[in-house]
Amino acid sequence: METRLPLYKKLLVMYRIEPGCLGPQGADYVEEFCVFAKQKLKDRHSHCLRWAIKPRYDKSLPELEFQIKNGTLSRDNAAKYMTRFDIDIDGFEETLDEELADLVDAFFER
Repeated sequence: METRLPLYKKLLVMYRIEPGCLGPQGADYVEEFCVFAKQKLKDRHSHCLRWAIKPRYDKSLPELEFQIKNGTLSRDNAAKYMTRFDIDIDGFEETLDEELADLVDAFFER
């Protein structure tokens, strides 16, 4: 059984969804999709990660960001953190992108 960390020690995975990813009318659905996606992803690596799925209205903000204790982590530091829990960051990001694409399909099929 995996040890669950207290919330303040978990790595926050902040993923910002571009409205355009949801099609030409994406701006009409992006807020609802973010709630849907977070609900589906929240149990992934929940022993060490927390999730925030938000619309990406500001293009100057990164699509994917890692934070801990309200501070932003570089990708390298996030990778070191994840390695402690046997999570490969490259595989994690690739899987996350695929899952989000599948979730877009599932969202519109509901």
